[in-house]
Amino acid sequence: MSKAPSILVLNGPNLNLLGTREPKKYGKLTLRDLESLCQTTVAQLGLSVDCRQSNLEGELVTWIQQSRKTHAGIIINAGGYSHSSVAILDALVLSKLPVIEVHITNIYAREPFRHHSVISGAAKGVICGLGLNGYSYALQALTQFIKKPKR
Repeated sequence: MSKAPSILVLNGPNLNLLGTREPKKYGKLTLRDLESLCQTTVAQLGLSVDCRQSNLEGELVTWIQQSRKTHAGIIINAGGYSHSSVAILDALVLSKLPVIEVHITNIYAREPFRHHSVISGAAKGVICGLGLNGYSYALQALTQFIKKPKR
């Protein structure tokens, strides 16, 4: 039996504070709850998941670079780095893996500086404003890209 394809789920700065950070915007569920949701979702999809969180841009870049050899796709919520990090964008592009960008809140209903994501250029799709469920939807969508027959 072959090993299930692994998805790297990356969460950037301040997402370690889910559950206590602005609960009216981000909800009361924690990062651990989010990781459990991802585990439950991938079990139904025949995948595995590797969830990581860092407040450090360089650590996120390193994990993306390493993922080329160990994962079949990436889901990323780069938090505030979404709007500024060319380094994360470059790492995502160089990974050559399918990427789905996720935001818990609707970035277009927030401050104007959040309306543009630098990293979206590397993503096959962007999901925002659907709360933690956005991660489940992203995993489902990514499955389609991974399991799609090569031509």
